[in-house]
Formats: sequence, C-alpha cells, structure tokens
Amino acid sequence: MTATGLRLLPQDEFPHPPDAVENFNESVYANCFDPQLRMGAWMRLGNRVNEGHAELSVCIYLPDGRVACQFSRPPIASNDAFDAGGLRYAVGDPFKTLAMEYEGEVLLLEDPEALRDPATAFKQSPRVDAEVRFDLRGVSPMHGGEPIAPEHERLMYYGPEFSRGHFNQHTAGQASIRVGGESFELDGFGWRDHSWGPRYWQVIWAYRLFLANFGEDRAFMLLKNMDPDGTSRRLGVLMIDGEYHEVTDLDVITEWSPQQDPMRVRLGVRTAAGTAVIDARTIVMTPLRNRRRADGELLVSRVAEAFTEFEWDGRTGYGMMEYIERIEDGSAVGFPL
Repeated sequence: MTATGLRLLPQDEFPHPPDAVENFNESVYANCFDPQLRMGAWMRLGNRVNEGHAELSVCIYLPDGRVACQFSRPPIASNDAFDAGGLRYAVGDPFKTLAMEYEGEVLLLEDPEALRDPATAFKQSPRVDAEVRFDLRGVSPMHGGEPIAPEHERLMYYGPEFSRGHFNQHTAGQASIRVGGESFELDGFGWRDHSWGPRYWQVIWAYRLFLANFGEDRAFMLLKNMDPDGTSRRLGVLMIDGEYHEVTDLDVITEWSPQQDPMRVRLGVRTAAGTAVIDARTIVMTPLRNRRRADGELLVSRVAEAFTEFEWDGRTGYGMMEYIERIEDGSAVGFPL
C-alpha cells in the first residue's frame, strides 16, 4: 500500500481482468532521457480490448531536434499481455525492473510541427525502420494504487472515469535506439506508469503534467488537474535523496507560443518538508491530438508533448511536459492558465 486508502500489490504490475465497459483501457508507459546526449524517447501501449485494438505510441527525440514517431491502433483480442504492433512491455522483478521495446516503422520528421496536420504528416513524411529498447530499474518508492473504497477516490490522480487504478515510479537504466542507419546508446533516467479502468481522453478538461529526473537522488512528478468550474487539484511528489514528499500546493506559470503550446514554465511547489521553485524550457514540442465521436459530436483534445529541460536548485534535469485539454471553439480550454 502506498498511501492510506490505496492498495498496490505486486500482481498489479501485470494485466488485470477487463471491466465490461466498452472503454476499458490498460496502459503502460515509460520514458528514458540521457542528460549527456540530451535525447531520449517515450513509449506507451494502451490495451482497449473491448474495442478490439490497442493504442500504440512511440516518440523519439533525436539530438538535432528531429523526431521519429509512430502512432497506431494495432488489433488485439485479449488483455493477457502488453504486446501489439511491434511494441512489447515486460516486468522483470515487480516494482524493481522492467523492459520495453519497439521494432517497426517510424515517421522521421525534420520539423515536428508537421504533426499539427497528422493526416498530411502520415502521408508525406519519410518512413524508416527503428528499434528502441529500455532496460529500466526503479530508483524511487512506488506511488499510487487502486482505491480501497469509494470514499478514497479523491486520492486518484485522474479520477474513476479515466483510470480506476494508477501507479508510477522514477527509474534509471539504459536505452538502445536505432532510427534508420543511426544508432544511439543511452545511459539515462526516466519515469514509468501503469493504469487500468475506463478511459476516454476527453474526460480530462485540462491538465498540466511535469516529469523529470536530476539523477538517481532527485526527481519529481507534478500534476495540476483543472475542472470546468474553475477548481483544480494540485498533486504529485518531489523526490529528494530517494524519498518522496507529497505535494501540498502547486503553482504553474506558463509562457506560451503563438500556437498556445507551453514554451517556458515556472513551477512553485510546496510540500510538508519545504518549497521548491523549478524552471522548465521546451526543447522539442510534439503537438498531438485525440478525437472521439459522442452523440454525433466530434470531441477533440490537444495533447502537447514537450521534451523539456528543467532547472532546480542549480541542477539540470530532463523529462517531459504534457498539456492535455479539450478544444472548444478552436481554442484550448485551459489557455492561458
């Protein structure tokens, strides 16, 4: 158990029996970034077995600013494994080690802005073969779990309509990346999560998620989850000397691009142990989106994924900023906050 009211067991590392709801989803995600090479990647596989497919995402940030990526919906017939479309995820020692690998085709984008028009990007961008492998070990405590009773749902980061169970951990390890004829060996740090339960992306009205590592001793995961009524939940952890400190307050001040993407961010964080001011700068932005039809209406969410450099107490770290929110009347609903 990671917190009062949440249950987390070693068997939660493996697939869960799917709920009867159509939109049951079980996802695994991992990233890894090398602070010396200033490059890395993230990969995600979400099993939507009741809809007959998985959601596959692979995104590689190359040192010169190019992005190699793949997004697809490979067919699946069961939730017995995380293995679809060339992307595989395997747990070694629960809560301690894991491997994630992809072998297949990627788009190679000189300019990631091409993803603002994904149909054109997929038609016109060059394609090359790629291989990515992460071998990761946990460097932090486990964090999260599944609510024991309904009154504990307030502890959930995303809410019961997005993921009933969710846990995460900061990691370190090695990655091997090949994109076409280019190969890289990474010695880096990252973050991984695992969630299960009903999910529609459009359940999120707006959120800002920040993930980073500064070495094996220091890291963070910070989340501001906003609701249409103007309220928000400010959640997450600072890791200091290998120990997690729960966030009690979080301020997010964003400098925006003309496309309403985060370019620079200042974070003010408070825990019971003290405060932190963290600055973030986007290195490469990958502008993504998710669409779904409901009752004849097309619902669209923007998913801004930024490979990011962070500064905290004179130390430099690398990770991700993720801004997800509904698009209404052509604009992101959480902008400019």
